[in-house]
Amino acid sequence: MLLRPYVFKRVAIVGVGLMGGSLGMAIKKHRLAREIIGLSHRQAALDQAVKMNAIDTPCLDVKKAISNADLVVLATPVDSIIKLFTTINPYLKRGCIVTDVGSAKEKIMEYGEKILSAPAFFVGSHPLAGSEKKGVANATADLFEGSICIMTPTSKTNQVAKQKVKHFWTKLGMEVKLLPPEEHDEILAYVSHLPHLVAYGLISGIPSKFLDYASQGLRDTSRVAASSPQMWSDICMANSKNILNALDQCVEYLAHFRKTIVSRDQKTLIQYFTRAQEKRNKLD
Repeated sequence: MLLRPYVFKRVAIVGVGLMGGSLGMAIKKHRLAREIIGLSHRQAALDQAVKMNAIDTPCLDVKKAISNADLVVLATPVDSIIKLFTTINPYLKRGCIVTDVGSAKEKIMEYGEKILSAPAFFVGSHPLAGSEKKGVANATADLFEGSICIMTPTSKTNQVAKQKVKHFWTKLGMEVKLLPPEEHDEILAYVSHLPHLVAYGLISGIPSKFLDYASQGLRDTSRVAASSPQMWSDICMANSKNILNALDQCVEYLAHFRKTIVSRDQKTLIQYFTRAQEKRNKLD
């Protein structure tokens, strides 16, 4: 049986947590790279990643990890991704493609294209996959399968690099969609960022002494509030304008609910709930 050729010879994954570790495992599962290098400042994370067969070569040194890579994936929080452009830039070889998994694309694209010496070879990506759990110990090779990956190329993006990154995510089992960075950020503010903030607000507003009586419903609706506070703080700062608009609209609807309850207007309340129910059913 002939084995299909690798898409990349050497992939360097910067950050070997849940996303980076899962990515390494998925790359191995689908035979997309000959070697996977993991870069982290934490030796324990690298050791765990090797143990789970998420990476082949662990690295604490940036130059060693990046210098010979054909693809570099920045799998860290948004603020860290932006800082990493300066860190990795001196060591990127000619033609090396850089992508990321960040959730706020406009700021990431702006800094990536401004800082990198070969900005055309930076292709912004956001795989819409993940978990409220963190760390490589929770990584899985199937994390990306059946999910959407949004790519945010610009007029500066090299077409060959764009197609290669699209092929890469497709081979991992993802449906790839292309959006301008600003459109991505507006959409994600509503469908991802707002739900996380609502979950944080919901659980914050419940007295701790009542939690012993919580049902599965509360666990379901507040699940994402178990996500990384640092990561979501970064996202809120990076996409603040869109998130504030989404929050304002959510608060407006809650105010409508409150008004109908105060006035005991059950007919209007049922109308609100019915419209929401119909919209929610479209997700299934």
